[in-house]
Amino acid sequence: MKKWSILFALTLVLSIFLAACGSSENGSGEQETEEKEVFTIGVIPAQTEGEMDTAMKKLQDLLSKELDREVSIKVYPDYNGVVEAMNYDQINMAYLGPLTYVIAEANSNAKAIITQLIDGKPYYHSYIITHKDNPWNTIEEMLADSKEVDFAFGDPNSTSGSLIPSIELQERGVYKSEDDNEFATVRFTGSHDATALAIQNKQVDAGAIDSAIYDQLVESGKIEGEQFKTIWESEELFQYPWAVLESTDDATVKKLQETFLAIEDPEILDAFGASGFTEATNEDYESIKQAAIKQGIIKE
Repeated sequence: MKKWSILFALTLVLSIFLAACGSSENGSGEQETEEKEVFTIGVIPAQTEGEMDTAMKKLQDLLSKELDREVSIKVYPDYNGVVEAMNYDQINMAYLGPLTYVIAEANSNAKAIITQLIDGKPYYHSYIITHKDNPWNTIEEMLADSKEVDFAFGDPNSTSGSLIPSIELQERGVYKSEDDNEFATVRFTGSHDATALAIQNKQVDAGAIDSAIYDQLVESGKIEGEQFKTIWESEELFQYPWAVLESTDDATVKKLQETFLAIEDPEILDAFGASGFTEATNEDYESIKQAAIKQGIIKE
């Protein structure tokens, strides 16, 4: 009986020891999993909020698989929200307009790694468009009647919807600010598609818009292309970048680039009006940076 008791005690001690080892190993595994924090991405509203939901879910799932960690993508209601999220390290990566990118690069050392291709090229333009019923065929003709023109910009932090056209209008002597200009009225619609619809519905006479988004809106039938005239076009602008925090490790950057370069899913591409993706660097946005410095948006 005594011998049986000793054997039982030894077995019990051994069981407790093995259970403790297993628990320790599981604890380490859980800790290792926890160390792979969620990789968060903020996206500016390329279209009206809600339009991109399905595509972003597919992109989120793809990146989660390729990075072997959970990825969370959030479409922000405005451009500035994404910049602020990156400035305060609330997101790891962002899809930004060129202007919002150079602001993020100046404030938080963001690093451009990818941009989209439109018809195989990483460029787009700022357009000024008007309704076909208006008499103007050039920007000069429109500005001759500027005091009768209700003009629309998009988001104040948009490159093609605000920064570039506002510089053009400043240089032509008709615009200093929303409250100091030679137009009948000036407004900011908040998005490219809102600007296009305001012109189509004759709520404003002319406005600034991203050329790629304009083409996408026409192709998708969201606006009627025959209702518009393009009366001004900017020089080439480098496309919207996907940027990461400067602290992002090289392996993650490489995997992100490889994943984006391989994307062929039309639903993901169409969300950005893209034909594909290509690599980008900070140097690609130098002209936008200089424009932002000229406007006092960032310091040299």
